[in-house]
Amino acid sequence: MAARLLEKYRKEVIPQMQEKFKIANPMAVPQLSKIVVNMGVGEAIGDAKLLDRAAEYLAQITGQKPIICRSKKAISNFKLRENLPIGCKVTLRRARMYEFLDRLVNVSIPRIRDFNGTSRKGFDRDGNYTMGIIDQGIFPEIDPSVRDYRVQGMDISFVFEGGNKEQNFEVLRLLGMPFSKQ
Repeated sequence: MAARLLEKYRKEVIPQMQEKFKIANPMAVPQLSKIVVNMGVGEAIGDAKLLDRAAEYLAQITGQKPIICRSKKAISNFKLRENLPIGCKVTLRRARMYEFLDRLVNVSIPRIRDFNGTSRKGFDRDGNYTMGIIDQGIFPEIDPSVRDYRVQGMDISFVFEGGNKEQNFEVLRLLGMPFSKQ
């Protein structure tokens, strides 16, 4: 069975995008190719257990085992040596990507206190969108009452195939992303 947002994309978003932007071919409508969820854990330099815990949280949130990212070069001011583990990331594709986006938009983002919408300025020149989350506790999979819980942020990047900033913004908006009014 296909993900709910994937069905919505095929049945509602593509026709609306074709009508609004006068796109003749439905295959020319921009679409999500992947979602990359990244957690940088700078404090892992002093305590490697923090990175293991962050990777465990990321696996619970995304349903996929994260890879550990290592430092590429040494920076003495940050007490960072080459090849130290400093973060973790997950790349989601296909159905799992749409299921994560569905949970993010409909369950997790509404749980943010005093939320006024995501920024419209997160698009790069290629039309990809990146947003940051300050606390992973907004995801229902994470239990903040656990003894060793610690607030950890993450970056979520939405990578598109085709389209420009305006078209990709419209695709995300039609899929339910709550952008700010301004």
